[in-house]
Amino acid sequence: MASPTTQAPAKRRSRQKGKTTLWTRRDFFSLSGWAGIAFVLASGLLGFLRFMFPRVLFEPPMIFTAGQPTDYLVGEVSTKYKKAYRVWIIRRESGIFAMLAICTHLGCTPNWIPNKQAFKCPCHGSGFYLDGTNFEGPAPRPLDRVRISLTAEGTLLVDKSRVYYMRPVPPSPDEQYPESILKV
Repeated sequence: MASPTTQAPAKRRSRQKGKTTLWTRRDFFSLSGWAGIAFVLASGLLGFLRFMFPRVLFEPPMIFTAGQPTDYLVGEVSTKYKKAYRVWIIRRESGIFAMLAICTHLGCTPNWIPNKQAFKCPCHGSGFYLDGTNFEGPAPRPLDRVRISLTAEGTLLVDKSRVYYMRPVPPSPDEQYPESILKV
């Protein structure tokens, strides 16, 4: 039998000696892979923690005290509670009522214009009289009122959980819900 000729294996090209690098290509791709896995796991953990500790919307209480009836003058619109509770306290000769400072068009916060004796919505121009009746703009109905009552100590108690949804006039808002006015 003839002996096969054996050849010496070809020499591989070796790296230049004396030149050292911090990472080899294999180290770089290995580290990149582990970093990607760590990023995915951290993202999942962050999502889980946000699920376990949700953001809470802290809203003001639905029931609050609004001082004494004598604190409000006849014909006056008190904007004291507009920012915190979105409520106006209005005193007329017929009594005191609390009106929501929320436009019935898109929910904007109207402003009280004392020289015009009207509420005006800055978003789309709806206008409302002192009793909440709409007279201009796209608002479909008058401003809503909320329950107002007296406590045993004689302070005003406003309850925003009981809303009197006003219908377009006639009848006037005072006639629709006579219980929305506190006679004092």
